[in-house]
Amino acid sequence: MRNAFNIVMRIVSSLLGLLLILMGGVWTLQGLNLAWGRMRQSFMESDPHWAVYGVILMVVGICQVVWSNTRQIRA
Repeated sequence: MRNAFNIVMRIVSSLLGLLLILMGGVWTLQGLNLAWGRMRQSFMESDPHWAVYGVILMVVGICQVVWSNTRQIRA
């Protein structure tokens, strides 16, 4: 049962990291004024602070994915 829990938590942690990467990408695009469609109507548009926040969030997401897939499973 413990191994199943570890596998499920690894998947959930990886999905959370991927969500952070995608969200950071959207923030970066909006901050750099490269967004399209309805995202162009955002308060984040052309604000370089959001580009920096997006890059930071993407780095955190990448670290989350790497950590969740490289950690050791204890028996």
